[in-house]
Amino acid sequence: MRALLMRIEQAAGLDRVGDRLQRAVQSTLRPQRVRDLLHGVWLGHPLHPALVQVPVGAWLSAAVLDAMPGQRRAATALVAVGTASALPAAVSGLNDWAALNREQRRVGLVHAASNSVGLACYAGSLAARLSGRHNLGRTLAYLGLGAASAGAYLGGHLAYKQGAQVNQSVSEAHLIGDGWHPLADLSALPDRELVTREIDDVSVIVYRHGDDVTVMLERCPHQSGPLGQGEVRDIDGHPCVVCPWHGSAFQLNSGGKVVHGPAANDQQVLATRVVDGVLQTRLA
Repeated sequence: MRALLMRIEQAAGLDRVGDRLQRAVQSTLRPQRVRDLLHGVWLGHPLHPALVQVPVGAWLSAAVLDAMPGQRRAATALVAVGTASALPAAVSGLNDWAALNREQRRVGLVHAASNSVGLACYAGSLAARLSGRHNLGRTLAYLGLGAASAGAYLGGHLAYKQGAQVNQSVSEAHLIGDGWHPLADLSALPDRELVTREIDDVSVIVYRHGDDVTVMLERCPHQSGPLGQGEVRDIDGHPCVVCPWHGSAFQLNSGGKVVHGPAANDQQVLATRVVDGVLQTRLA
């Protein structure tokens, strides 16, 4: 399986289909609010893995009921629930997928294809059950469960091996030593401008607005983009840093709250204090 997954990661032939699909997804899901909704910005957590629990749970439960006598109606209802709920889960997944790097998109494309086969099997299963062909419905459902399980395996590879849609910056925080660390003289920091500093080889950005100072990790949680090279914009009345790679935006005066995706997690903010005119920081 490891060798197969490596071949998928390196399968440049998938890019022709993947690049076209990426453009189609980005042109279809164009409004920022729609993309943020599907990324899970409002939730503070990627939405796709939460949504997939519904179809997976319904389909697994249907598989158990299909193995028991007298449960046709209940199994049919669960197959219907799983099939209907798979559609919003798929849309949110495509929205996340379109903002990934090329190797992640290759694995994600096969992940989506496998899940699409599973969904087609379950749609056929539902149609067969509603027409009274329950044996065919069970067979198609078990085939669909196999395809969906393969898709779930690929999804796990995307998240845990390739780091798709996981917070890629927070692990750096654990490299910062305990205690307070001096960063700069407060008077030397420019007002309303980003400044990049390092603490124990961990890059952070510093933003001063009058006497208020924010220090946050410099690497974007989405794909480790350099926030220190980003632009400061006013969004909904808050100064925000916008990642130059994919446009994720984080508030600079409200605890690093994410306001625009594709990142769905808040950015890590460090505690600050001023001692004898020197700005100091530590892990909150």
